Amino acid sequence: MSMTMTQKILARAAGLETVEAGQLVMAKLDLVLGNDITAPVAIREFEKLGGRVFDRRKIALVPDHFTPNKDIKSAVQAKALRDFAVRQEIEHYFEVGRMGIEHALLPEQGLVTAGDCVIGADSHTCTYGALGAFSTGVGSTDMAAGMATGQCWFRVPEAIGVHLTGALPAHVSGKDLILTLIGRIGVDGARYCSLEFFGEGVGALTMDDRFTVANMAVEAGAKNGIFPVDAATRAYLAAADARAPAEVSADADAPYREIVEIRLDALTPTVAFPHLPSNARPVREAGEVPIDQVVIGSCTNGRLSDMRAAAEVLRGRRVHPRVRCIVIPATQAVWMACVREGLMDVFVQAGAAVSTPTCGPCLGGHMGILAPGERCVATTNRNFVGRMGDPTSEVYLASPAVAAASAVAGRIVGPDSL
Repeated sequence: MSMTMTQKILARAAGLETVEAGQLVMAKLDLVLGNDITAPVAIREFEKLGGRVFDRRKIALVPDHFTPNKDIKSAVQAKALRDFAVRQEIEHYFEVGRMGIEHALLPEQGLVTAGDCVIGADSHTCTYGALGAFSTGVGSTDMAAGMATGQCWFRVPEAIGVHLTGALPAHVSGKDLILTLIGRIGVDGARYCSLEFFGEGVGALTMDDRFTVANMAVEAGAKNGIFPVDAATRAYLAAADARAPAEVSADADAPYREIVEIRLDALTPTVAFPHLPSNARPVREAGEVPIDQVVIGSCTNGRLSDMRAAAEVLRGRRVHPRVRCIVIPATQAVWMACVREGLMDVFVQAGAAVSTPTCGPCLGGHMGILAPGERCVATTNRNFVGRMGDPTSEVYLASPAVAAASAVAGRIVGPDSL
């Protein structure tokens, strides 16, 4: 029986020769992830069961959403995470000052490798598909069961193939690719499907491009997004000192429900207007949209290449006097690299505020809440009503290059417009 990448990983994790779309399987887990918002609920359910976690080396706890703690309630949430990690002797607990935004941190730390089966109590756990892993978000109760048993049940997803050709033009990135794809198929176009990317265009994407694309697979309703393993993947895993990969590849006649064709060289800088990631259009068609805030960071676009892209645009320029620009490196390692490369000087001299790693404004947590009627261009992944603050505020999703250019112009523009 022919299988996709996702089906092969789930078959192996379930101890089966083959699986097919729609089949229910119980799969062994290589990693279980939680954060300061979702893990406390999982911890309460876990402790009803009593006992110890299935493997203290295969659980990662990252306080990244409302940290550094913004109020008493968030401090209580973070303390629950910290205390549980101590009681259970969790090996991969990342305290403030040593942490990062979870979906940037775990690959950087080498905790995920190709062929892994990973769950996380956060919808953007699908990020690790960039490494050729099956990873998906689950609810807190599933996280609790995963921590207790080391297993999780799945309905094997159908697959949509995304065939990539060509190479990205200048100032076009993985963010423009995924916004274009979601704009084409819609926020429910891949509902409970695996988005499987293939074709010679994959080799033209950096690993950071792939992380961004896989991260936002869920915004098309997908169960997961996944890329084939190639030389770039292997080099990334080796540099992160990850475990030996268990590579799989889709069969030549893998059963895709449909195939979407995308020419990378035909893409242009893209922005998603409120209030859906699918409301995507070329930046050149944005019209006159004045803005109040820009956020550059998040698990989608807070990696070093994102910081470099923003700094390239901001160097020698100033943020518009009417605009607040907030830059958030995704991990401490990225933050330190920004210091070494002089990017922090560029951001501060341009008039931007630079934060310690945090999810912060992405989910309306802190570090950039929007007032009534305000508009923000963000490199984050969602722009639902009220996502960053007041229900009458608006969020426009874009790449770091577009976000930085918009910060300078005071309205939505691409870097070529400056």
